[in-house]
Amino acid sequence: MNALPRFAVVGHPNKGKSSIVATLTQNAAIAIAMEPGTTRDSRSYTLRVDDTPIYELIDTPGFQRPRQALAWLEAHSTSASDRPGTVRAFITQHRDDARFHDECELLAPVVGGAGILYVVDGSVPYSSENEAEMEILRWTGQPRLALINAIDTTADYSDTWQTALGQYFSIVRRFDAVRAPFAEHLGLLRSFAELMPAWREPLESAIHHLEEQRRYRWQRTQQLIATALADMLTHRERVALHDDSARSAVSAQLQARWRDWQRHREQRLRTDVEQLYRHAGLQRKEPLLNWELDREGEDDLFSEHTRHLWGVNRRYLASAGFGAGALGGAGLDAITVGHSLGAGALIGGVLGAAGSVYYANRLDRIALGPFSPGGRDLHFGPVHDPQFGYVVLGRALEHAWHVANRNHATRGALAVVDAGTGWLQQLGVTQRARLQRTLSRPPRDGTDTRRRQALENAVGAAAEAFERWHALPQGSLPGSQHSPSASES
Repeated sequence: MNALPRFAVVGHPNKGKSSIVATLTQNAAIAIAMEPGTTRDSRSYTLRVDDTPIYELIDTPGFQRPRQALAWLEAHSTSASDRPGTVRAFITQHRDDARFHDECELLAPVVGGAGILYVVDGSVPYSSENEAEMEILRWTGQPRLALINAIDTTADYSDTWQTALGQYFSIVRRFDAVRAPFAEHLGLLRSFAELMPAWREPLESAIHHLEEQRRYRWQRTQQLIATALADMLTHRERVALHDDSARSAVSAQLQARWRDWQRHREQRLRTDVEQLYRHAGLQRKEPLLNWELDREGEDDLFSEHTRHLWGVNRRYLASAGFGAGALGGAGLDAITVGHSLGAGALIGGVLGAAGSVYYANRLDRIALGPFSPGGRDLHFGPVHDPQFGYVVLGRALEHAWHVANRNHATRGALAVVDAGTGWLQQLGVTQRARLQRTLSRPPRDGTDTRRRQALENAVGAAAEAFERWHALPQGSLPGSQHSPSASES
């Protein structure tokens, strides 16, 4: 038997076999369609972690004529002991027979030593038509595990499937290829290790590699977010002003360049995170950062309308000292003035309006430098108000959480929705103060290692808080709008 664990994913057409393979091999490029017969030839996919292969899955066509195939097997077998050999003989005799092309394709890897993952759709009633398929698989003599997939979540016939499958398979598991959490992926590997003693050690190693990979990806995501935050908080656009009479037009162009750069930098962060999780090319539905006037023609951060959208009030702005670096003098006391008006309330409002970010000129300023041979230096940025950093951070964590928890069988655009009103309440008071300080004092450049480390630590704490918040029951926090399942359209 091969040292590398190999599994043939088999079953009736259009029951989610390719979805299972896509999820368990982290391959979003595998074709998944609602029409039966999308997969006509067996194809192998190897999951690798750091270029190390840890297991192989074989996507196979669905059974087309299982009753006829079983009838042939029964006619050519004399005892239970020769059944695996009879299956091999069937493949040899019918390899070029178009009628049994699919049966030969799916059985070939099984008789070649692959374990069996038999997939059924638990959202449709059990049918005795499947019994011919299950009987053929039992004839192979290979270890086999049945998976009850759920293509349509509005109906559930899993109990009757469980009873029937239990008569043919040693282990029966429910597994939703689109929505199953990561822990269930590992649970499948542990189940198969029970069936295949020779694969127990490599499967335990595979589980260890996958757990380490997941930890690394989330840590790397935090580093990517911290880098993007530092870039966006410190970015400055410059231009030489030759004619002072053109200052107004040049200033408008400079602001537009700065804002375009910010949008592009945020989108690059999104792409970096998606590629890290092997979701390259993912379509996304997310409002871009926007600085346009609101419907009332107001873009003043302190206007009543804007404060309502953000959940910000004058008392908090005064206590936290936004735009003035209040933590440098007020420190922890500025954060602890009234828990109901603290950072949790602020960031909740910020994320509640994540799609439309309203900024006044208080956030970014046009500055005119001294004369030089090339004219006067006109620059725009950087942002001095840490509220901008809260918006970028909240949007980044919401996107990253959905990407990290998105199975590779999921199709359709990723819809990043407003996170809600409470995730920063999962941070302790000291952690809130440190986050406030790092957003107020981002790294000056690549050599500012002290501030860079402080920012990464603060982002790490925020990411942990975000995970805890998403693990809470929906609506458990006052005013909460978070929806852990709303990850795709």
